[in-house]
Parts: sequence; C-alpha cells; structure tokens
Amino acid sequence: MVENKPKIGLSWEPKIPTSFLPGNKSGSGIKTQSLIEKSGVYKPNSELVDGLYVPTNNPKKLNKLLKKQIKDTSGKNWFDMPAPTMTPELKKDLQLLKLRSVMDPKRHYKKADSKSVPKYFQIGTVIEGATEFYTGRLTKKERKASLADELLGDHSLGSYRKRKVREIEEKNQPGGVAKWKIKGKETWKRAKQRRH
Repeated sequence: MVENKPKIGLSWEPKIPTSFLPGNKSGSGIKTQSLIEKSGVYKPNSELVDGLYVPTNNPKKLNKLLKKQIKDTSGKNWFDMPAPTMTPELKKDLQLLKLRSVMDPKRHYKKADSKSVPKYFQIGTVIEGATEFYTGRLTKKERKASLADELLGDHSLGSYRKRKVREIEEKNQPGGVAKWKIKGKETWKRAKQRRH
C-alpha cells in the first residue's frame, strides 16, 4: 500500500486549486483553462522544460517580458529616482505646495507651470547646520509630521488666514438692514460721507 507522505524540499510544479481545473463542474472548462494560461504564475506544460520555465526565443515576446521587469524610474541622469506611491497625505502636501503663494503675504512665487502632479519627485527633511542653531532651526514643538500640520501649527499664518477669511466674508455679506445699524464711530463717518 502506497502512503502519501508530505514532500520535503521544493516542488517546481505549481499547485492549482480544483476550481480552476478543466473538468470541474462549477464552470465551463474552456474559460478556466484560458484563465490559467493568461496568469503570470502558471505556465502550461508546453512551455516548461524539465519542470522549469524557459523564456521564448521570439524577440518580441522577450522584449515584452523585459519591459515588465524594468523598474519605473526617472533614468540614469536623475540617479534612477523611483516614482513614489501616492498616498492621501502626499496629495495634500503637494496641493499645499501649489497654493503656497496664498499662504504668506510677504512671499511671492512664480506661477506653477504645470497643473498635473509630477511623476517623479522626492520629499526630504531639511537638516540645519550647526551655525543656524538659534536662527534657522525649528524647535521640537514646531516640528510636525507633515507639511499641513506644520502650517496649521504656525500662529502668525493662522492669524493672517483668519483675517483674510473675515475680509472675504464681510465683502460677500449681503447688504440689508444690518448694514445701517449704529455701530459706533464708523456709522457716524458713513453718515457724514453721505451728506457731502
């Protein structure tokens, strides 16, 4: 009597679930067979040599395989900078960088030349020199995890933002009875201007 002992070592033949086999009653055998052939892991027995996959001699298929294996980088001139994965935090930081001219009234920037997000970029941390210990250095309280948190923690920027929002709200406020209510000296000045 032959016993099924567990194999020790590597097995080169892939183990396919029974639902994918052509003789299974759960689906048509032709569709599942074509699914198996298209998958990247399983190769049909016709392409295997001694149980191992050997790439084809066809140059078109070989180039297609090589292109899939090449990593997505910016190129040799840019030190093979990889394309980063876009996370929600990264998207917010990029939006803030685009809108940086609105944040600070004292700084003026060039207009952004592209509307789309660049494919290759890197984000790093600025390390200050020893001479900038008191001038250009952020304290531990001021250091935040992301650019958005750092901007929200800045008090001077917060007061500027609040003032600008208040100005816009006053400008867009509908003119009605509230506009002519007595509010101190300002009302008397307005009345004087109307008379003259």
